[in-house]
Amino acid sequence: MEIRNFQLDTEWNIIHYPERPLGFGILIIGDERHFVDENTSYWLQNEGKHALLKSLQKAGYTLFYSNLYGRNWGSGKAVKLAKRLYEHMMRSEILNAKIHIIAEGMGALVALKLLKELEGSIRSVVLINPILSLQQHLELEKDRKFFYKKIMRELSESYECNIESIVEELQHVDAPPPTSNPNVPIKMIHVLADSRAYKQSYLLNQLSKKWEEEKQLISVCYMVPEKRLQMDNQIIHFLKSHEKIL
Repeated sequence: MEIRNFQLDTEWNIIHYPERPLGFGILIIGDERHFVDENTSYWLQNEGKHALLKSLQKAGYTLFYSNLYGRNWGSGKAVKLAKRLYEHMMRSEILNAKIHIIAEGMGALVALKLLKELEGSIRSVVLINPILSLQQHLELEKDRKFFYKKIMRELSESYECNIESIVEELQHVDAPPPTSNPNVPIKMIHVLADSRAYKQSYLLNQLSKKWEEEKQLISVCYMVPEKRLQMDNQIIHFLKSHEKIL
């Protein structure tokens, strides 16, 4: 059995089983376009994501992920469900209790909150083109009025509050910084695919200098789209480097 679909709460989830399991699990948290239903998922339909899934399976990893209420933007209920999924996996599968996390874009907001919720249970984290802060992201999107209004509507739904109170609420519910759990190694891969990615890379570059000075366990890799195929090997090498201590 290579894939198993199941529901938690109202949300569909998928487990991908490797042919030769090593006993390590990876929680995948997707970006805005991510979805999971009873038959398929974005990571199965997207060519690049599917290739990464296959590479990770071939390396022996058990992969699991959830729909997480769609465009959740790091909401509390999405974080709670991700924690429930972890607990379900620990009960139903034979896996090491310390998992890896791979999160993309918006999914990084959930991943950063899980550093506290699953403290002691996260082995390493890989963030691909991560959104590290809702407040910073909204500042970047202010010039693009259509997308800004769209995000505000999605935030209103996911955080269950009026649009007028969202900005004030975000000060209390934004994701913690990547340094909130200094014992968890984090690798950030930033693909410079468009102007928005270049804007985000400027902020990330400023932060990475600070992390380097503080000797944090955070590394940042910048990549042009043409080199995207190298990402799979980089991720697997990083994960395996943090499996020496079970």
